[in-house]
Amino acid sequence: MRKLSRPAAVTLAAATIISLGTACSPPEKKAEASGSKAATATSAADLGGLDALVAEAKKEGALNVIALPPDWANYGEIIKAFGDKYGIKVNSAQPDGSSQDEINAATQLKGQDSAPDVFDLGMSVATANTAMFAPYKVSTFDEIPADLKEANGAYVNDYGGYMSIGYDSAKVPAPTSVADLLKAEYKGKVALNGDPTQAGSAFGGVQMASIANGGTAEDITKGVDFFGQLKKAGNFLPVDPSPTTIESGQTPVVFDWDYLNAAQAKKTPTWKVFVPSNAVLGSYYTQAINSDAPHPAAARLWQEFLYSDEGQNLWLSGGARPVRADAMTKAGTIDAATAAALPKVEGTPVIPTEAQSTKAKEYLTANWAKAIG
Repeated sequence: MRKLSRPAAVTLAAATIISLGTACSPPEKKAEASGSKAATATSAADLGGLDALVAEAKKEGALNVIALPPDWANYGEIIKAFGDKYGIKVNSAQPDGSSQDEINAATQLKGQDSAPDVFDLGMSVATANTAMFAPYKVSTFDEIPADLKEANGAYVNDYGGYMSIGYDSAKVPAPTSVADLLKAEYKGKVALNGDPTQAGSAFGGVQMASIANGGTAEDITKGVDFFGQLKKAGNFLPVDPSPTTIESGQTPVVFDWDYLNAAQAKKTPTWKVFVPSNAVLGSYYTQAINSDAPHPAAARLWQEFLYSDEGQNLWLSGGARPVRADAMTKAGTIDAATAAALPKVEGTPVIPTEAQSTKAKEYLTANWAKAIG
């Protein structure tokens, strides 16, 4: 599973869908396409329309993506669908990289043909690096809620989900609350998806535990205390979960985003997903185009694809909640059956602001090791 140096991002539209890198390499000459009109296009109209954008992207013939694991939000299928549709080779680097790894790669490979064309980032990393982004408004830009995009298209939220507890129903009883995980039945069975001081999904797990225990997304003292209690009870399992550890039964309970836990259910039939109603923590990730993209037309076509009905439904097929879900539901273009199969979410979503997550991260950094050491 992807390890992310990115805290929980911005808002999930309340009740959406049923509650709704690379190592340094020898310098390569940057593609000639980088000097094309596409490099400054802020919409497909700037190039004469979508067909003209497609033609330019096909001339470039390649797209560099980074930190997109094939089992994360259905990116394996998305990459294949894009490549097959347009005949463009997609080069995928550092699939298990973090958001910061993406930015580092773009900096280190600036001016080279192997630099990332596009980014998939946590909001904290995105807002800290806006100078690196090329503003672009996709054709469906107006259907994206205003609070889920930068007004000029420098970055746009793409897909999101809720923090959840995934569990193997054949190995543990179904939890009805976060507190249940302190029970003896869960001894040596509860894992976080990574180190919460470094991994965004694990950080979200601590925030969720804090909210469930009377704390907040900002004041996560109670969340850190909870995992300290979990450790003392012998229930906390210091193993980074993966599809392999889940399928083998090594990590039968995992804190993770609901779309990642839902994807695991496709591989492990007894795997279930639970979102506690008293701790509904939501988050979106963010798309941006590298202003120094070696394949600027392909980068913009990738965005058009992701925010089309086809791309949004592909994210939905991976269990993620696409940012255009409300508009697609109204238009009847959403995959209704897949949307209905998403993990049920009840309760009021808690949406951490960047300031709240920053304060929580500061406390976590200073206290996590002491709590579970």
